[in-house]
Amino acid sequence: MRGFLASSIGVATAAALALPLALPTPALATPSTGAVAPVTPGGSTQSLPLVPLGPSADRTPGVPGMSASPRVPETQGLDAREVKTFSLVGVVWDDAGTELNGRVQVRTRSARTAAWSDWQDVEIHNSEHAADPGAAERASGRVRGATAPLWVGASDGVEVRVQAEPGAPSTRPGSRLPSGMRIELVDPGADVPVRVADGKNGGPVGDDKGEVVAPGMTMEMAESSAANVPHAALGADEIPELNKADSTADAVFASDGELTAAAAPFIGPRPRIVTRKGWGADESLRERAFVYTSTVKAAFVHHSASGNNYACKDAPAVLRSLYRYHVISSGWRDLGYNFAVDKCGTVYEGRAGGVSKAVLGAHTMGFNTNSMGVVVLGTYTSAAPPAVAVDAVARLTAWKLGLFGRDPRGKTTLTSGGGNRYPKGRNVSMNVISGHRDGFATECPGKKLYGKLPTTRTSSAKLQGR
Repeated sequence: MRGFLASSIGVATAAALALPLALPTPALATPSTGAVAPVTPGGSTQSLPLVPLGPSADRTPGVPGMSASPRVPETQGLDAREVKTFSLVGVVWDDAGTELNGRVQVRTRSARTAAWSDWQDVEIHNSEHAADPGAAERASGRVRGATAPLWVGASDGVEVRVQAEPGAPSTRPGSRLPSGMRIELVDPGADVPVRVADGKNGGPVGDDKGEVVAPGMTMEMAESSAANVPHAALGADEIPELNKADSTADAVFASDGELTAAAAPFIGPRPRIVTRKGWGADESLRERAFVYTSTVKAAFVHHSASGNNYACKDAPAVLRSLYRYHVISSGWRDLGYNFAVDKCGTVYEGRAGGVSKAVLGAHTMGFNTNSMGVVVLGTYTSAAPPAVAVDAVARLTAWKLGLFGRDPRGKTTLTSGGGNRYPKGRNVSMNVISGHRDGFATECPGKKLYGKLPTTRTSSAKLQGR
């Protein structure tokens, strides 16, 4: 389908709690510059280097943190300390090609109650959600290795332990950890984006001719929003749901006649979609250009592995935190997923570029081209996904796959871009609705969510009228 892009949009400018215990307070630094990270309405990220832990006798002389014996795994971390308020945590390291084999655990202190949590495991996914090897996004020089993020809610204290698995296979010797490990503490920022002024007279942002783009919108915000025209007006917080007949008419109109006659009868009803503006994406974080592939042949379903300890009203904050973690901490060009679904069944626009377009994501290493990624916020390894969330995935795929003439019950062939399961260049037969683990050796989207995919395919096809 032909993309709708904004044109001639003008340039614009974006515009200590008391503790029951005395804990050391580190400098709060950004990963790239070391400068103090300010607390802003758009959120903030504290990036703190991990240090060797454990008895000094266990360390190899002259190599800080390295075990003198292969039987004693290397351990790094941080002792309990006060930090600025954050809500999501993850660990990153220098080389995205180096695997972290071991265990990552954190405990955090609630900013509301001052109570410390129990130790919680952070899932290690070793870049399985990432751009394909050789892709421009991965070759930018900014990409880091990263664990899954963990949502912990508003917290102002943290302690972390990372222990290598003894004898674990790695690009480094058995019980060693990757270099440059840091803990990332992400604050999602305000619930409602603050009005942005042009810096001259406090008025709305304008283009280089002084014309107003939209009240409270930067050029980046306007470009992101314009990619969803004509499905919604510029600056819309959501794209409304449509019945099946209206969804077909909308798609035919938006495609400017390029929608195939074969696809038109099988477009499912469009679900309500909260736009990036609606969930408060800071558009200044992402790279400006949008990147597209030629079509959408498959949908990969994921879980965020960020835990289920969030209220549905907090889902936009969870999404803003994931966005910052992907871009600021992991070094990606934008949020990796094309869409997100919360546990109450609300659908959110993910990576910028337009909800009806074939936007290149960074969700399934090796199979990002000609596919879309849908993440269900939460961890569904042992917990069952809510029925409304599973239904939302069916509704979303019935609509989006229908735009490209795909039968959710069918098979398709994708060419691997490289990864740990299929070599680059291999043609692989996939379900049109697949789980992440079908394209990469991973537990994602969790056993319980993966088990729902057969019924999701059937429901999605039925919504298309098949």
